[in-house]
Amino acid sequence: MTVNQQAFVHLVRTAQGRYLAMNRNGVEIELGHGHDLFSPVELLLAALAGCSAIDVDSATTRHAEPEVFKAGVQATKSSEGGNHLEDVQLTFSMRFPDTQEGAEAKSMVERVLQLSHEKLCTVSRTLELETPVEMNVKFCQSFRETIREAS
Repeated sequence: MTVNQQAFVHLVRTAQGRYLAMNRNGVEIELGHGHDLFSPVELLLAALAGCSAIDVDSATTRHAEPEVFKAGVQATKSSEGGNHLEDVQLTFSMRFPDTQEGAEAKSMVERVLQLSHEKLCTVSRTLELETPVEMNVKFCQSFRETIREAS
């Protein structure tokens, strides 16, 4: 059975080069250009790491709580043929307790990570599929129209 859900994030400019993104639940994150902000590319990399981390964490913690659970993503920014990322690498650093349960959790990691990449993680799947992006613009006629569009 195919399940289609709308993903939605609302973005508002707060100052030059600074933006506030908000999801349907009202959770906010600031992004933009500046030493104190995540850049859009860094958020994309964080989304990739977070998506697979959720999959691995959900599966392994049924057996054992990790002692160390870190993920890092690195990529090369290229401008050849238009700005994009190349050589994206996601690396997990993990340690589980030296118990039978820890061994069971550890034995699952590579299989769950592969499943995450090939099927479960919307972020990595979208990147792999080279999903087309449609760009649209709407010029608001009034402040009220702007407020209505934001909700």
